[in-house]
Amino acid sequence: MFNVGDQIIYSVHGLCEIDEICEKTFGNKTGIYYVLHPLEDSRLTINVPIDSEQAVMLKVMGREEAEDILQSFQQPGITWIEDPRQRKKEYSNLINTGDRKLIVKVANTLLKKHHDANENKKRLYDQDRTLLTNIQNIMYEELAVSLDTSVGEISKRVTSMVIKND
Repeated sequence: MFNVGDQIIYSVHGLCEIDEICEKTFGNKTGIYYVLHPLEDSRLTINVPIDSEQAVMLKVMGREEAEDILQSFQQPGITWIEDPRQRKKEYSNLINTGDRKLIVKVANTLLKKHHDANENKKRLYDQDRTLLTNIQNIMYEELAVSLDTSVGEISKRVTSMVIKND
């Protein structure tokens, strides 16, 4: 369970802060909810049932885990799936687990494909670019906060690791 003031990672919204924990009624269902907002948009309020099994809410990683995750960009990614529909489904399922090591593997593969496409003056599929951008927005922000650096610095470090190991 999280507490008011905790910073967490919440699915597609990324880094969020819990503003309150309270009872709310939506429709005809009353329950206890986390009320949170993304750090990048304090005007957006998100209500998440505390007992939700679908919501992926993670404690922001500590410095040691962040270093470990960052270094894992040097490892091979996951197997490239040729069929775009199957690839989107499989990669999305892996991302939705919230397992940061798996997410890094997906990102690694997509970053390499993106780099290869640029080298050949081609473009990555839109769905692959969207997945990659979402991963980068959330993962890089969390790594930057955990390592007390900028998102730009994380992006540079990741890109150099991925390209060097391509």
